[in-house]
Amino acid sequence: MTSELFDLTGQVALVTGASRGLGQYFGRALAKAGADLIITSRKRDDLSSFEAEIKAMGRRVASVELDVRDHGSIQSMAQAAQAAFGRIHVLVNNAGCNVRKPALDVTWDDWNLVIETNLRGSFFVAQAIARQMIPHGYGRIINIGSVTSVFGYAGLGPYTASRGGIRQLTMSLADDWGKHGVTVNCLAPGWFKTEQNKVMYEDPGWVEYLKERIPLNRPGAPNDLDGAIVFLASEASRYITGQTLLVDGGISTGAMRATVQAR
Repeated sequence: MTSELFDLTGQVALVTGASRGLGQYFGRALAKAGADLIITSRKRDDLSSFEAEIKAMGRRVASVELDVRDHGSIQSMAQAAQAAFGRIHVLVNNAGCNVRKPALDVTWDDWNLVIETNLRGSFFVAQAIARQMIPHGYGRIINIGSVTSVFGYAGLGPYTASRGGIRQLTMSLADDWGKHGVTVNCLAPGWFKTEQNKVMYEDPGWVEYLKERIPLNRPGAPNDLDGAIVFLASEASRYITGQTLLVDGGISTGAMRATVQAR
């Protein structure tokens, strides 16, 4: 095994939802592996600091506006991305949102917001970029799921439905586009601190509760995702498609450490 299998030099990676959080983790890891980046957000100004960071690494980078709930915006983004660098080798389908509410309190609009962003948006972004990849006979599409792609949690009804859908969508697209040399996989992080969930990490009791359910005894740290995203983007994963890779410290095992009390 050589480092060449993981070298992304000369490739272009498109990362959606890159104004904060996991999108930036993924972008940094791909840039460190040699890729140039196209980064998106609903507001282009929100990308300015991250764009400067990537340029300081010596990589080319282009910022593009994208609202994944707007089909016209997706098409415009795809055209702008192609115009920026001519070809896209890797898509990281990361843009998403969440609404945390008990199931009885979820509204029609809550449901539509989450499903349209996380599931419908991911499909149509993948479709638009696959149309560019297929003529070249090569592409790596990485849909970002979650541990909730395989687990259910109270208060996350629309979100878990969308992430479970991402897992199923990944398998379907892998079957559709494999003959064209395009692999489609799902990277499913466990509990990582982001803007969406940071308020939960302010509760020490909740953090301890979480750690008791993670065999590695801690939530995810930013660099814990680097190897997985580079692997799925690179030649090292060339014979892997339609799969969901959980990077979750083992929480999806359903394990819980027992508390032993002294007698």
